[in-house]
Amino acid sequence: METIRDDFPILNRPLADGTPLVYLDSASSAQKPRVVIDSLSDCYERYYANSHRGVYQFGVQVDEALEGSRERIARMIGAEYPEEVIFTSGTTMSINLVAQSWGRSQLSPGDEVLVNEMEHHANLVPWQQVAIQTGAVLRHIPMTDDGRLDLERLDECLTPRTRLVAVTGMSNVLGTVNPIERLVEAARAVGALVLVDGAQSVPHAAVDVSNPQVDFLAFSGHKLYGPSGVGVLYGRREWLSQMDPFLFGGNMISEVGLTESSWAELPAKFEAGTLPVAQAIALGAAVDYVVGLGFDEIGRVEHALLEEAQKRLSEIPDMVIHGPAIEHKGAIVSFSDQRVHPHDMAELLKRKGVAVRAGHHCTMPLHSRLGVVATTRASFAAYNDSSDVDVLVDAIQYARKTLRRD
Repeated sequence: METIRDDFPILNRPLADGTPLVYLDSASSAQKPRVVIDSLSDCYERYYANSHRGVYQFGVQVDEALEGSRERIARMIGAEYPEEVIFTSGTTMSINLVAQSWGRSQLSPGDEVLVNEMEHHANLVPWQQVAIQTGAVLRHIPMTDDGRLDLERLDECLTPRTRLVAVTGMSNVLGTVNPIERLVEAARAVGALVLVDGAQSVPHAAVDVSNPQVDFLAFSGHKLYGPSGVGVLYGRREWLSQMDPFLFGGNMISEVGLTESSWAELPAKFEAGTLPVAQAIALGAAVDYVVGLGFDEIGRVEHALLEEAQKRLSEIPDMVIHGPAIEHKGAIVSFSDQRVHPHDMAELLKRKGVAVRAGHHCTMPLHSRLGVVATTRASFAAYNDSSDVDVLVDAIQYARKTLRRD
């Protein structure tokens, strides 16, 4: 793990002005190791073709590489069948697929979908729209003041009308790691399904969709050290088999007539048109990479950085760190400096080579709950080390001195 940074070409190049890069925005998108970059180049240079279209050499090679990637992803998340892994454009597309293909057919007026205030817009807005379309009702699990789900009130939120619990595995702002096992147990007691937004959680910790048995899991390749433009929807085969597609066209059909059509078997039923072939193959390389590092090691490194960063930032006067204690969160530190606006903070940190994100992070309801319009977020990955925390803290002090108000 001490040499992992060498695997990432972009991290070993200075910025245009010669300043070393300190990349602390992996929650938005992780950087790519050489093996992923090489996988993309290899496909485009040596055997690119459309998938499941041609019987010539390149067509067969692409099919084998694509399905091999699907199998590796299935193993990583503990899926029982490779066809339970659907390639999408990312987490947003995956959740919308469930909302439209499952939600529109299964939800009726008065049925309930349970969400919460910390959800990314991608796991909130689709359910708002499906509720409008079907007459279903959105309910919310309350959040404690320290940024955790209030499990003491969970039983009053779940009712016999609850059909789905949609929850993030890890908050992209607070870093809160949600108790998926407890939520699955409670949902099963009322006959509800569970969808986990794994965009933040999957890159940081081992996932087993069979324990606890979630019904749907969505995540993105670009946060898992893989390419952009590709993601995954895992769905239990019994549900995917019952669902109709919501995107239609080539590759997802069995028979087409002039007035009606029938659908292909899984997973093709939900993979209409041309897949991002090279990206999906390279996602398999990213999976091999993180599995090779080991999620235990990734977690150890990231938790140590989280602990150091949260401690040092909490020692800065007028600094508010949002979210729970470190034993309940992942490698994200979002903060509000009472002396510096988040956007000014991000701009001034940039001058010191520190890349962070500032804004509402696609969680406007959460920021309303926190009583702020924006926060600054530093997020860590396996390629960060304690020197990055040093530079972050020094850059924050620089920003505060630059904008000092006497």
